[in-house]
Amino acid sequence: MSSTPIEAVIFDMDGIIIDTEPAWQQAEVAVMNQFGVPINLVDAEVTTGLRIDAVVNYWYQRHPWPNYDNQHVAQQIIDKVVAFIENEGEPMRGVVEALKLCQQKQLKIGLATSSSSDLIEAVMKKLGIKNYFMAIESAENLQYGKPHPEVYLNCANALGISPANCLAIEDSFNGLIAARAASMQTVAIPAAELAQQSRWQIGHHQLEHLGLLTEVLG
Repeated sequence: MSSTPIEAVIFDMDGIIIDTEPAWQQAEVAVMNQFGVPINLVDAEVTTGLRIDAVVNYWYQRHPWPNYDNQHVAQQIIDKVVAFIENEGEPMRGVVEALKLCQQKQLKIGLATSSSSDLIEAVMKKLGIKNYFMAIESAENLQYGKPHPEVYLNCANALGISPANCLAIEDSFNGLIAARAASMQTVAIPAAELAQQSRWQIGHHQLEHLGLLTEVLG
């Protein structure tokens, strides 16, 4: 445990609060395939944690298609994920317990996500957890999304807490890089099939699910 006291916990959303990563990947593959981009679900893993415009640009750079309109393509993917959230969205294991634990310890709670405001709203409404968060920051309108640290720095600023006193919880490598770059303490909770990868060692802690957050917060 770091000697720097934790005063705030900042959660990523997709893959941490709600189980949307498979939906993102399925939507990404379906829409990209429509535009002739020959990718599958495994290929889509590389873009996990990136902002949606960066995802679309990533594939366009590798497999250009005619009449490129990033915003139009991105919105098609977002619409599919919003529909998934509204119909099938489920909280990740231990979410409510973790939020309550932070409240009990009188820690400030924030959200720092690459996802757009319509997705954030869909998740908060579906899970009924908006009241837990004192600051909700999206990278959608920033110059750079994750792995750039700006969304995390903005969230710490909105909470009035120094980044060094914030604990960021991430499931993606891009998100973990962003939190580390913001000088935050970090917890990685990668998908089970990726958990053995050595790259997660850049995080300060690695947990199997949010229900184990007591191991970090005590």
